[in-house]
Amino acid sequence: MRNGSDIDSSPDNTPVIPQADVESRPRVTAETMAAKQRDISVSEFFAKNRHLLGFDNPRKALLTAVKEAVDNSLDACEEASIVPEVWVHIEATGPNRFKVGVQDNGPGIVKKQIPLIFGKLLYGSKFHRLRMSRGQQGIGISAAGMYGMLTTGKPVKIISMTSEKKPAHYFEIQIDTRRNQPEIINGKGDGEDIPAGEKGHRYIADHGIEWVSHYPSPGEQSQHLRSGTRVTIELEGRYVRGRGSVDEYLEQTAIANPHVTIHYVDPDGGETTYSRSTTELPPEPVEIKPHPYGIELGQLVTMLKGSHAGTMSQFLTTSFSRISPGVAQRICEAAKVRTRANPHRIGRQEADALYAAIQNTKIPAPASNCISPIGEGLILRGLHHQLPGEFFCADTRPPAVYRGNPFVIEVGLAYGGASPTQKVTLEALAELLQESDARSLKQFLLTTFDGIGAAGVEKILTQAKLGTRQTPVKLKEEDIAQLHAAMRNVNLTEGQTMQVLRYANRVPLQFQPAACAITQAVTATNWRAYGLAQSRGQLPVGPIRLMVHMASVWVPFTSESKEAVAAYPEIMKDLRLGLQAVGRKLAIYLNRRKRVRQEGERREVFLRYLGEVATAVAAIKDSGDRSRKQLYGRLVDIANRKTAVADTKLDDRGRRIEEAEADFGENVLIVDTDGGR
Repeated sequence: MRNGSDIDSSPDNTPVIPQADVESRPRVTAETMAAKQRDISVSEFFAKNRHLLGFDNPRKALLTAVKEAVDNSLDACEEASIVPEVWVHIEATGPNRFKVGVQDNGPGIVKKQIPLIFGKLLYGSKFHRLRMSRGQQGIGISAAGMYGMLTTGKPVKIISMTSEKKPAHYFEIQIDTRRNQPEIINGKGDGEDIPAGEKGHRYIADHGIEWVSHYPSPGEQSQHLRSGTRVTIELEGRYVRGRGSVDEYLEQTAIANPHVTIHYVDPDGGETTYSRSTTELPPEPVEIKPHPYGIELGQLVTMLKGSHAGTMSQFLTTSFSRISPGVAQRICEAAKVRTRANPHRIGRQEADALYAAIQNTKIPAPASNCISPIGEGLILRGLHHQLPGEFFCADTRPPAVYRGNPFVIEVGLAYGGASPTQKVTLEALAELLQESDARSLKQFLLTTFDGIGAAGVEKILTQAKLGTRQTPVKLKEEDIAQLHAAMRNVNLTEGQTMQVLRYANRVPLQFQPAACAITQAVTATNWRAYGLAQSRGQLPVGPIRLMVHMASVWVPFTSESKEAVAAYPEIMKDLRLGLQAVGRKLAIYLNRRKRVRQEGERREVFLRYLGEVATAVAAIKDSGDRSRKQLYGRLVDIANRKTAVADTKLDDRGRRIEEAEADFGENVLIVDTDGGR
């Protein structure tokens, strides 16, 4: 600070800056400010704000790159009516550097579109279409390529084949972030064409191009891939197993997409195949026009200016869904606008009246054929195929609407089965401990394994005789063995927390659970009414995996990274009703199981003393041994009849075998304790 003598003071002791200091500052004029202003491209913006797209840390960046590529592959296969087969290969190329390759058996991509799809942000076919799809914005895969280029300097490599008889196209692409345009590195800026047949296979092998040319299973119709696309991105990342990992994402994708087979090779060389449980493709969604309840005044004005319709009646019937000529006439009459008026000549006040008339006119809800829900049967099949459990149920809500956008809520529930801590091997546990950045064992267990809860962690560490504050990476071999034994042997059924699997348009949502409407609806539901223990504002306790899926033409995500669903009142209402539906089915099962257990214990008490009762009665009556045996047999028959509930057997739909009625309702699957169906 300068000496006090250099600064004058006003009478109220406010410092006054000398005039010389003010005059010494260079003046900035409007012209010089204007010279510094320029356009900002969307790719340049996201390059500096990549956290908005899910690339905010290396671990999440690796997952996001895989997720965006797999989502695109599944969308392409389903749109072409091809049963999807996806190959995911992650290879470590250096410290915190990985090469990610994702290939599909989809229809392929025409040559001129490849650079634009993979090298330009906000380019795609799904943004303006009102139909269900995994991608929405045209950002994901091109943003993953941009992140790879920024962190490693390596281009994105794409090879695509549209037919066995046509050449394949191979591109190496970088994004010019200042112009949001692709730069083709190979083939003198035009890519390379790879000939079909054996000549092409030799070219691919000689040039080190990664490509899977055959199906791994001999059961497929053709051993050769007829078409498909593979994208390879080298990026800076971090591979860690457990919660929020690539492994978890692929497992959850297989649950919500039972028609998909995924071949996965992890950075350690381990191979995992998530096989399909059905070859039935989901129904193809139909594109619809926007619903009038979902537009805003400014959007309506823009549509009026850009319309090619000759009259207002034509404009309303051709621009929106569910508006018939009769409904259009009622809207125009309410707005005091002529049905034959030219849409281009509608003024601001008339547009305002037209918008108000639309909101006040009763218009049917939009058609639901633009949505392709999973379906209760396939939800049960996916859960049973991928998750352990003894009771499975599902419920699909009728279509509903938010802001004019149709949506469907689906809920699946799996009860019972082993805890995630009981499935991990000793070798995998050692790797997880070495890779973990957790500061304590307690934090490691809570963040790595879903559903065990704080009470379960205390049980495991007490059994293993380890401290909660011990550092995971510093554990010795004998400590790891003790921890593994405790994880396998401790019964966590009583203290296990519900595991919630969130989905939007069949895509798993693995981050920001607290900000998601799905989590908020689950915690707000009173699970105590369905036989589960629950603290206020917390997830219920029990060996439960709950799957919640929202299918919509436009999922209202809270951010561009598509990790949480916004809590619109209409969405929250349907979430609550879907959760209550599966809760009632679970309560019926738990109550019946409790009665069976209680009657079994009651029978054991009877049988324990019936022999002594029969002997005493025979002695009182002074009858022989034959009479005692007959009395004992009659008493056993009475005990079995009084406790007949203990002999209840259920079939695979949750019905009593002796009865015809379905006490649980539809879409219930019960697995016996031996693991059979």
